[in-house]
Amino acid sequence: MRKSNWWVCVLVLTGFVFTQSACGQNLSVQAQAYLDEQKKVEKATSLLNNKQQLVPFIDLGELRIASIHFSFTYAAAFDSLANKYTALQVINGTNYTGAKTLAELSFDTRVFNSLIVQLSDADLANPQILGFINDNSKIKNVVVAYFGKGESLPQLNSITVPVIWCSVQSQVAAYFSAQALFGGVAITQKLLADYSTKYRANTGFTTQKIRLEYTVPEAVGIVSENLTEIDKIADEAIRNQATPGCVVLVAKDGKVIFNKAYGYHTYDKVQPDKLSDIFDLASVTKVSATTIEAMRVYEEARLHLDSTLGSYIPMARRTDKNSISIRELLEHQSGLIPDIQTYEKLKPADISVDSSAAYPNKVSEHYFLRKDYFKDVMWTDILNSPLKTRGQYVYSDLSMVVMQQVLETITATPLNTYVQQNFYNPLGMQSAGFLPLNRFPRSRLIPTEDDEVFRHSLLIGYVHDPTAAMLSGVSGNAGLFASANDLAILYQMLLNRGNYGGVQYFKPQTVDLFTAKQSAVSRRGLGFDRWDPVADKHYPSKLASDQTYGHTGYTGTCVWVDPKYGLVYIFLSNRVYPKVSDKLSSLQIRGRIQDVVYHAIDKGL
Repeated sequence: MRKSNWWVCVLVLTGFVFTQSACGQNLSVQAQAYLDEQKKVEKATSLLNNKQQLVPFIDLGELRIASIHFSFTYAAAFDSLANKYTALQVINGTNYTGAKTLAELSFDTRVFNSLIVQLSDADLANPQILGFINDNSKIKNVVVAYFGKGESLPQLNSITVPVIWCSVQSQVAAYFSAQALFGGVAITQKLLADYSTKYRANTGFTTQKIRLEYTVPEAVGIVSENLTEIDKIADEAIRNQATPGCVVLVAKDGKVIFNKAYGYHTYDKVQPDKLSDIFDLASVTKVSATTIEAMRVYEEARLHLDSTLGSYIPMARRTDKNSISIRELLEHQSGLIPDIQTYEKLKPADISVDSSAAYPNKVSEHYFLRKDYFKDVMWTDILNSPLKTRGQYVYSDLSMVVMQQVLETITATPLNTYVQQNFYNPLGMQSAGFLPLNRFPRSRLIPTEDDEVFRHSLLIGYVHDPTAAMLSGVSGNAGLFASANDLAILYQMLLNRGNYGGVQYFKPQTVDLFTAKQSAVSRRGLGFDRWDPVADKHYPSKLASDQTYGHTGYTGTCVWVDPKYGLVYIFLSNRVYPKVSDKLSSLQIRGRIQDVVYHAIDKGL
C-alpha cells in the first residue's frame, strides 16, 4: 500500500473507532494501519516533570477540568477522546491571543482546578502562553500535552508541570496522548537523546494502564470484519420494530473495541441514536446501584448477609417479614411477591398537578404524590403482602425496594446520592445517575413508553417502571439512567475485581462473592443474574461461559461480564417505545449479538 493510501486508511479508521460512524472496505487492513501508527506514536511519546505523579489523573470526582488549545491541528480529536474519561470544558485559546488576553483566560478558567494545555511548536514561540502555564501552576493542576519537534523542547525548561511530549503530530498521536493522560494507555518510553540540560537522554517517567482504552478489534486479536454481523442483527431489530434504536458496546481485555449507535430515538426517524445518549436502564439498576452499594456496606461490616430485615427495619418486626435475611433478598428467595399494586390504588386526593409541601413527590410532568404516600400506602402494602414462596426463586422487584430501605437506614443517605458520590463521580461516569432531567437536556434522553394508562404522557427522562416512578424516580429496583460508555466503566471495574483508575473500590473477594453462584435453587448470585446452566435456554447467549454475570432490563437493556474472556458486553435500547413489545426477546437480539462477539473471539484464537 502506498503511504498516501495508508494514511487515508488511518484517517478513516480513527473515525470508525471513536464514533463508529464510518465503515468502508478492508476494515482489518485499516485496523492494522491504525495499530502500526499507534506503535510509532507510543515510541515517540515521553512523560516529563511527573515527580508528583499527577499523570495519569486519579481522583476524577474531585477534578474540574478545562482543556485549552491554541494552534494544535488535532485538538478536536484529543478532546473527543479525553471526554470519554471525564467531562471537559473545551476552550479555544486563540480567542485570547487577539482582542482578549491570556489574563482573561486565567479569569475565565478560575472555576476549574485542573487545566490541560495542548501545545504545538508555534505555541512554544509565544512567551505569554508559557507565562500563563507557570502562573496557573501555582494555584491549580496543569498538564501540558505538547506535539512537536525535539528542537523546541528546551523552550519548556522553565515549565515544572507534567509534559506529555509526542514528536508525531497526527490524529492517532492526539488520541494516544489523551488516553495516556487518563491512564487508558501506558507511557513506556523515556527520552532517547539529550535536548537540554533539563531534558536529557534516559530521563522521563513511565505510567501504567489503569482505565479503559479505546481501540480497534485487532488490538485484542479479533478481526474487524467478524463483528460486522452485529450491524445486520441491529438492523433486523429496527426493521422489525423490536426497538427504534440501540447502542452496542464491547470491551475486551480492558479495551473498548466496538461501540456503535443504530437507528433513532423514535420511529419517526428524526433524531438518530448517539453513543452519548442516555437510556432508562430499568432493572439493570438492581446491580448497577443497589447491589454495588450493598457490596460497599457489606465490606464495611455494616451489612450482614445473614442478618434479618427486622434487625435493620423496626417496622418489619411485627410482620412475617421480620426474619427474612439480606441474603434471601439479594437471591430473590425471600418469598416476596414480584410486585404490589401501584397506580391502580391511587385516589384523587393522593395526586396533584402542582408541587407543594403537601404534594412534594414528583412522578412525572404535572403529576405529584402526597407527602408520605410511600410510607403510608406502598410500604404498608409490602409489609402486609403474602409470603408464599420463601426458599424458592421468585424474581421480585420488591426485594430491591426493600434493600433500598435497608441501605438508606444504614447509611442515612438516599440511594441516588450514595452511588453518585461513592461510585459514579469518582469513576468518571458522566451521565449515570437517577433523575436525569435534573442534569441533562431532553434531547440526550431516549424516550420509553407512551404511557396512556398511568401518567398519560410520553416518558422521556422519567423512569418507566411504575413502582420506581411512585418513589419519585429513585428506587432500588429501577430508576437509573446511563450511557453505554458509563456502564462500560462501572463493569470494567467489577471485571478488574474492584480496581479502576488507580483506586480499589472493592476487595477482590467481595466482587467474587457477589458475582458467583450463591443459590442452591437458582442461577443467581447476590443481586447479580448469571449464566443459566440449562442449555436450552441459551442464557444470556449460546456461547457465554459459566462465569458470566450481569443483568437485563425491561426497557430492552443488558450488561454482561464474562471473566473467562475478559469481556464486557452492553446493549441499550428502548424496546418499550411506543408500547411494550416482546419482539426484542423473540428475535433474541441481545443474545445473538453477544454470540457474534464470542464467534469473533474464537476465530481469532
